[in-house]
Amino acid sequence: QLQLVESGGGSVLPGGSLRLSCVVSGRTLDTIGVGWFRQAPGKEREGVSCIGSNGESINYVGSVRGRFTISRDNAKNTVYLQMNSLQPEDAAVYYCAADPYSVCGTYYLPGSAVYESWGQGTQVTVSS
Repeated sequence: QLQLVESGGGSVLPGGSLRLSCVVSGRTLDTIGVGWFRQAPGKEREGVSCIGSNGESINYVGSVRGRFTISRDNAKNTVYLQMNSLQPEDAAVYYCAADPYSVCGTYYLPGSAVYESWGQGTQVTVSS
């Protein structure tokens, strides 16, 4: 059974950094794509980044490009989201999700509909 567990959230000052982790079980990372999403109170869930099963197809939403970096460790079956220069507008619950068809592309950031398994989320707070 495919399961994802996020961790690494917390509270930081504006300009700070956090690294989120998403541990995947039930499938290896070379067989699925993984995406990071976030949802702030009163807002819709937003796709933040994705990485394809080949580990090379990567994309970001424009608001985080240049500040966030997605990566993975196949040995640990874990996907990371390094978040730098965090701003108050980045505050949200962050979720990772698995895409069994790995449609993430350099020019395509999939929406939530393609993802079939979701983690429970980790809270990120950015405040002075």
